[in-house]
Amino acid sequence: MLIRRPADIRSSEITPEDVYLDRRSFLRTAAVGAAGLALAPSALGGQGAGVQESRFQDMRSELGEKVSSWEEITTYNNFYEFGTGKDDPSRYSGAFKPRPWTVAVEGHCSKPGAYELEDFLAPHKLEDRVYRLRCVEGWSMVIPWRGFPMAELVRQAEPTAKAKYVELTTLVRPSEMPGQRTRVLDWPYVEGLRMDEAMHPLTLLATGVYGRDLPNQNGAPLRLVVPWKYGFKSIKSIVKIRFTEEMPAATWWMTNSREYGFYANVNPQVDHPRWSQKRERRIGELRRRETLMFNGYADQVARLYAGMDLARWI
Repeated sequence: MLIRRPADIRSSEITPEDVYLDRRSFLRTAAVGAAGLALAPSALGGQGAGVQESRFQDMRSELGEKVSSWEEITTYNNFYEFGTGKDDPSRYSGAFKPRPWTVAVEGHCSKPGAYELEDFLAPHKLEDRVYRLRCVEGWSMVIPWRGFPMAELVRQAEPTAKAKYVELTTLVRPSEMPGQRTRVLDWPYVEGLRMDEAMHPLTLLATGVYGRDLPNQNGAPLRLVVPWKYGFKSIKSIVKIRFTEEMPAATWWMTNSREYGFYANVNPQVDHPRWSQKRERRIGELRRRETLMFNGYADQVARLYAGMDLARWI
């Protein structure tokens, strides 16, 4: 697959949305009310109607939290390829075509190649996992993902001893991704993980949500989910996975390293330069919650960062 790169463009920064969140949360809470998990087939982004939520209503996060509704998950998103507003991805992703799809595996590995999506997924058994999502702006959700551990893909590719990091790249297709016609970020979107982070059992390559294929606005057809990091690390619509010796030039880190570090671990003790990270707003609720270290996954992942200065290595 050819990945087109637009000419050099300016970078910009996201801004806190407390006022916007308050308004949206109030409206959603009023709309959902006692129904709890409201069904919104129109948010499917080309996936079709009839999503069944009933079997997910009893699912809980590791902290016992109820999953967010389909409507919340599919209409409140960060996906700058479709626009900077939280409802832009659901509004403007309808023309995006996630099939056919090719994923390139490159770099320091013994089994590189370009794989049609079906062949890429064939060796893996998909499973449902409920993870908390915490975004750097201060909002959060609980999402029932479907996918497989990234560690399976890493082992399948057989990285060499030179592979210290995994770099992931999003598709560039401005004809279908209107945000890429703007100068808001340098395209394509790039993210990366240290090898031990990529191999951690919690790290997921996701293909679906609520038991269905990913809607366009949620990163169809393939995205990363790293639940202990801020949401911008969980790159969407992946077309390339590359094993590298050097730390990848991740998009937000390169845009503004002071505000968006490479590691992006959820840490309530380290504030964003423009707002506090101590509390968060769960979409669909009015009250704020305390932000948990590593987004509540400290027992599982803190060992990865033993000895690191987490205020320096944000």
